[in-house]
Amino acid sequence: MARPAVSVSPYWELAFDSDGEPDARARDRLLAGVARHGVRDLLVFAHGWNNDRSGATRLYDRFFAPVPELVPAARIGYVGVVWPSMRFADEPIPGVPRAVAAELPPPPVLDKDTRHALLETFPGRATVIDQLARLLEQQSGDEAELEEFGRLVRLLVDLVPPGPQALFAADTLAEGVPQDEPTMFDGTAGVRCEEFARALAWLESPDAAPDASFTLPSPWEGAHELLRQATYFAMKRRAGTVGERGLGRLVGELAARSPEVRVHLVGHSFGGRLVSFALRGLPRGVRTVKSVTLLQGAFSHYAFSARLPHDARAGGVLHGQHNRVDGPLVCCFSRHDDALGTMYPLASRMAGHDREFHGFDIGRALGAKWGALGFDGIQAVPGTRHLKLAEALRGPLPTAGCVNVDASAVVRRGGPPAGAHSDIVHRELARLVLTAGRVR
Repeated sequence: MARPAVSVSPYWELAFDSDGEPDARARDRLLAGVARHGVRDLLVFAHGWNNDRSGATRLYDRFFAPVPELVPAARIGYVGVVWPSMRFADEPIPGVPRAVAAELPPPPVLDKDTRHALLETFPGRATVIDQLARLLEQQSGDEAELEEFGRLVRLLVDLVPPGPQALFAADTLAEGVPQDEPTMFDGTAGVRCEEFARALAWLESPDAAPDASFTLPSPWEGAHELLRQATYFAMKRRAGTVGERGLGRLVGELAARSPEVRVHLVGHSFGGRLVSFALRGLPRGVRTVKSVTLLQGAFSHYAFSARLPHDARAGGVLHGQHNRVDGPLVCCFSRHDDALGTMYPLASRMAGHDREFHGFDIGRALGAKWGALGFDGIQAVPGTRHLKLAEALRGPLPTAGCVNVDASAVVRRGGPPAGAHSDIVHRELARLVLTAGRVR
C-alpha cells in the first residue's frame, strides 16, 4: 500500500474492516512507531461518511496542516482512521471544493459513482442495488413500486434482529432494550418518501410558503433520500462496531505498551460516534484518552444521558462513558447543519411518533426528541458547559465532563441537503482540539 500523502509527520493510517478488525501491519507500525518517535500527544481522527481512502486522507491532511505551527514545541503524532463507510456522490468531501457537483445527475437518478460506492459498501447486494437504480430511473406512478423500493432498501441495509449488533446501532435504551430501528422502515414507504420529499423542498426554498398553486414534489425525490438515510443507518451501526471492537481495544493496546502517550480522539459525523463508542471498548483502568472532540456528530443528542426527558424508562447507550476520558468531551455543533437539523430527526424518530408534527420544517420540529448532537449539542447531561467557539478558544476549557461548543460562526457553508455538515476544515477547529487536550 502506498504511503498516504499527508504533510504532517509522523503520521500513521489505521484501517479497520466492518467488524472492527484492524489491519494487523498498520496496527503494528503504529504501536512500534509511537515509541520510536517519542510521541507525547497522539491525535486520532475518524472520518464520517466517505467512500474511499483518498478522500479520508485529504481530510486528515487539510485538518492537521495547521497543528505544527500552532504548537511547534509539542511532540505530536497523527493517526487517520479509515473504516468502511460511504457517501453519496452529490455530497461534498470535507474540505474539498465541490468542483464536480454540476456534472452529477440530479436526484432521484442514482449516479454511477454512488452505485459503485453502494456495491463496495454492501458486498453481495448487486442485484438489489440494480433494482433500486432501475426503480429510481423509471419513477413509476404506481404506489406498489414505491413499496417495492422500500422493501429493497430494507433488504440492502440488512436490518438485524435484537441481539449484540443492535447495541451498535442504538443511541438509546428503554429498560435495557436497544431502541435501534427508526420509523423510516415502518409502515407505508410512500408516506415516508413523501415526507422526505417535502423536507428536501423546504431545504431548497426555506422561505417559500405553500399557496394555492403549490404542488407536492415527486415522492421519488424522497425515495432517493430514503435510500441515503437508510445507508446512513447502516453506517451508524458500523461506526459503533468499529469504535468499540476496534479502536477502543487498540487504544488499550497502545496504553499497555506506551502508557505515557496522551491520546486525543477526534471524529466527524459518524466518526464522532465511532470515537465515542471507542470509550466503551477501552479496557478497565485505561486513562490515556485525554480529550474527545466531536465535529458535527451524527448520533443522538441524548446518547450520553442517564434519562431521556420525554421517557423516564430510557437512557443513552453511552451514559457515563464521558467519565472514561481523563479530560473533556467536547461537542461542536452548528445550526447550519441541515443533514442533522432536518434529515436526521426525520429519519431517526421511533415508532409511535410519526403523526406528532406536521409542516415544512418537520425535521426541525422533531429535533427536540430525535435530534443529533452535531446540531444542538449534548442534551440532558447535568453539568454540561455551553460555550461559543470564540469563548472556548480563549480557554481554558474544563478539565473533565461534557462541553458543548457552538461552532456556527465557522461551520456555516454548504448547500442542500447536507448544509454545513461537512464544513469542518478550519484552523479554529484544529485549535479547539489542541485546547481540549491541553496540548502545548
